[in-house]
Amino acid sequence: MAIPNSFIQELVARADVVDIVGKYVQLKKAGANYSGLCPFHGEKTPSFSVSPTKQFYHCFGCGKNGNAISFLMEHNGMSFIEAIKDLAQSMGMQVPEDERSPQERAREAEAKSRQATLTDVLQRASDAYREHLKSSDRGKSYFRQRGLTGEIAKHYALGYAPEGWRSLASVFPDYNDPLLVESGLVIERPEDDSNPEGEKKKYDRFRDRVMFPIRNVKGETIGFGGRVLDKGEPKYLNSPETPVFSKGRELYGLFEARAALQKSGFVLVTEGYMDVVALAQLGFPNAVATLGTACTTDHVQKLFRFTDHVVFSFDGDAAGRRAARKALDGAIPYATDTRTAKFLFLPPEHDPDSFVREHGADAFSRYISEAVPLSRFLIDAARDGCDMDSAEGRARFASQAKPLWLPLPDGALKRQLLREIATLVALGERELTELWLPPAAPQAAARKAANAPYVPGSRDGEDPAQSPRAGKWQKGAKSSYSTPYNAGYTPQPRVSPLPGRAAPTSRADRALQILLLDNAAWERLSSAEHHLLCELPAPHGELLSWLDAQIAEHGPQTWGALSEGLRGHTHESVARKLVSLVPDDIQSDPQELALIVQKMHHEAEDAELRDLSSQVADPAKFARYKELMERRKARSVPLAN
Repeated sequence: MAIPNSFIQELVARADVVDIVGKYVQLKKAGANYSGLCPFHGEKTPSFSVSPTKQFYHCFGCGKNGNAISFLMEHNGMSFIEAIKDLAQSMGMQVPEDERSPQERAREAEAKSRQATLTDVLQRASDAYREHLKSSDRGKSYFRQRGLTGEIAKHYALGYAPEGWRSLASVFPDYNDPLLVESGLVIERPEDDSNPEGEKKKYDRFRDRVMFPIRNVKGETIGFGGRVLDKGEPKYLNSPETPVFSKGRELYGLFEARAALQKSGFVLVTEGYMDVVALAQLGFPNAVATLGTACTTDHVQKLFRFTDHVVFSFDGDAAGRRAARKALDGAIPYATDTRTAKFLFLPPEHDPDSFVREHGADAFSRYISEAVPLSRFLIDAARDGCDMDSAEGRARFASQAKPLWLPLPDGALKRQLLREIATLVALGERELTELWLPPAAPQAAARKAANAPYVPGSRDGEDPAQSPRAGKWQKGAKSSYSTPYNAGYTPQPRVSPLPGRAAPTSRADRALQILLLDNAAWERLSSAEHHLLCELPAPHGELLSWLDAQIAEHGPQTWGALSEGLRGHTHESVARKLVSLVPDDIQSDPQELALIVQKMHHEAEDAELRDLSSQVADPAKFARYKELMERRKARSVPLAN
């Protein structure tokens, strides 16, 4: 029997290790923690400490440590499964047992292996299409007419699918290989539609089309888009849904645009493959495109993992407005106070490519800077069809605004929009809030409180997500490490660390310590700061990338819960050691992490400046050098040798 890791982490997150240990050990409050005689070895002076903040116990005498599950295993002699069942039963939680047979688990492993095989097949096809383009005058002529250079074609791995019905037979020795059909490269149909059991007819899906490989964020080829060269339908043909390709989750050009997103600071979402490639040729390599579908919440969530600023570009006609309206729905749940989403509407006669060619890159940049912010577009969408001069029209506006406003994350933006909507409806903010959010029935409130995840420090009856204490460290003595680090990475402690608990040796160590113990702080960092931290050398970058995935799946967690997900990680021992070095009775300084990351960012820029100083003969490198020097002058800090 296997229990999903997600359930185990949720179970530990809801459990209180103080309550669990307190059933077997007499604990007394000792500062921010609780202490008692160690149950694992004989002692007369308490050396056993339980931290409600970390949700962890530790004995300074025998070294035993762990969370609620490991305590039940060590103290009661339970197996891992028995401890989980016992803890779940005490909390009224049902263990979701995985009853799959070994054969079923083997089939799942085989499916994962098959996905890797599919991407290999698709990559071979992509390589073949690129070779065909080199010898195709039709394909090369089309791309030249669109103004593309060989460099751009190489960057996006553009290709050409020949006219023949079975050109892939020259690439794959076995044209009857089922993987060719499963990958979407080959279409299989009965020879005679009236005889479904008859011989199957197979032929290439893409024929006489210029090819746009679709790559996931890891750079693996997962599908294709093919554009017809002459008149024909469909104009664009996409790969079908496969085990490795889902149009509703993938974005064309995101893999190729990653570096440009960091430099430009925003992503431009367009409607087609050629828009992306042509814009890259014209100086806007930060463009991506949806794959023939409306922009979904999955698309928006993925984009905000790479940048905090998204600009959606649409045609100014009715179809473009409809597409923008769907993109608005997808963006609203992720519109926090630190993220922006804007909507750019081009004249009906233009797409981004044609607009830049006719009016120039500067004019397009101005258009982007003047794009409609999400807040204004939300109000405009809610007002659609409403007579704001009548009570009925304003009531309809309120009704249409409600489903747009409710999914907004709590913050200043949401509250400002509430005030603006209330003014337009001619109601007070409190009246509108009471209209939209009537008080919950006592039974419903009780159910919500019972099902809410446990967060140390939140009061009874308080929504943990809104608690000012949620995810914060327990109050106590001032942090030993609250002073920012100097250029030599030497911490300046205010009090001496506890015996055996040395201060961290680098900013990366301290940033990782803070985030492992207060990972709600991760969500207060920008996308660029996430990127900076995840790109740190091992082990820090790998651990922070893992933490990013954990937060995306489970939300902020206590160290006790997080430590369960860490089991088996390559750098598990590094993380556990760093956490063990932090005194239990410290107070988190909210500014410390921001100052550390800021210093790391400045040092990264300094390093880039030093590299660029010997390459100023290159115009592009010189422009970047000037940009970084201006930033440094603004900080009034001399460049170190």
